[in-house]
Amino acid sequence: MDRRFIPTGVARCSTSRFLMWLALWAALLAFGLYSAGLCLVEGLNQTHMNNRFAFGLWIFLDLTVIALGAGAFFTGFLLYILKRKELRGVINSAVVIGLMCYGGAMAVLGVDVGQPLRAWFTFWYPNVHSMLTEVTFCISCYLTVLLIEYLPIVLKNRKLRQVPHFLVFEHELHNLVYVFAGVGTFLSFFHQGSLGGLYGVLRGRPFAFREELGIWPTTFFLFILSAAAVGPSFILLTTWLVQKLARKPLVRPAVFESLGRISGLLLAAYVLLKTVDTIVWLRRTTPRSGFLPAQYYAWKPFGIWLLFVEIALFLVPMAILLIPKLRARTAWLVPAAAMACCGVALNRFVLTIQTLALPTLSFDRFVYYLPSWQETGTFLAVVAAGVLVYSISFRYFVLFPEEREL
Repeated sequence: MDRRFIPTGVARCSTSRFLMWLALWAALLAFGLYSAGLCLVEGLNQTHMNNRFAFGLWIFLDLTVIALGAGAFFTGFLLYILKRKELRGVINSAVVIGLMCYGGAMAVLGVDVGQPLRAWFTFWYPNVHSMLTEVTFCISCYLTVLLIEYLPIVLKNRKLRQVPHFLVFEHELHNLVYVFAGVGTFLSFFHQGSLGGLYGVLRGRPFAFREELGIWPTTFFLFILSAAAVGPSFILLTTWLVQKLARKPLVRPAVFESLGRISGLLLAAYVLLKTVDTIVWLRRTTPRSGFLPAQYYAWKPFGIWLLFVEIALFLVPMAILLIPKLRARTAWLVPAAAMACCGVALNRFVLTIQTLALPTLSFDRFVYYLPSWQETGTFLAVVAAGVLVYSISFRYFVLFPEEREL
């Protein structure tokens, strides 16, 4: 029965091995759901969040996951809008990854709210002056777009294609894919920017506050650019990992090189603008707020090294990805992509956890934060659910049209 649903012309592991693989992640998912259940039933006292850390681990990981999931909208933009045809080999995988990232982020935010049954208040009673309102609307709409883009992948299953109505529906959705790619790009650009702009307008948090370009703080544009730069690297990294697990090539080497080059070019633009932004913050923004830059790094475990490490984690992979000889070698390409992903994670950490931890008043104190096991377990549920969805999609649907048997 299982084999009849596997795409024609490709090989998959035995059903027993596949079920063992799913069981491992299902157990982790069960633990995560138990952790999330405690937070919902017992309350947010199950976490280590407080008045200072109103978001804690979840907002940091949410921002990181959403940045990594940007590969979905940006790959679609490059393929359908800019006509980069070589990316057709990874577009289906990018959609699934985007669905996993955005769906997981929304699920965790439902726990973070503490009263998910009232989450609809955001839509019915929106605060039109809040960037979070725009983020909520854009993420919700883009998740809907991703679900619509995922449907054609499901309907291409060889058994489902035998149903005439499904075949016609899939064909009509395919004709609208350019529209969805454009809408998804528009929604993603704005919510990525607003997530960064949210911190850039916090005048009460001088560490995060930035100068404005027009009506937006510079963090608005830096968040968009960093997500667009790292998205292709994450698609590259996940594709390489799936190839290793499947033990066969899934895309042509040229696809990896193309993703690496695109990521490298965007990283170069980001490093340049991030460096300028940091210099302006050090020389003008911080002195105007009445603080010395060194005061922000006087608290352990934070230090002045964070400024250099954050830029270096983008600068090194940028150099590797822009040099054709290095980019053509997997031994250089994959670590560079991984380093870029670590760079965006550190960037989100600095703007969330560190921004909230640092005291801004003379009588205030530095507050440490370590996530509880319930918080960690809830996020592990997102990872487990993502792996399960991707594993099932890879087994039964065509995620890599160029997949060939050795």
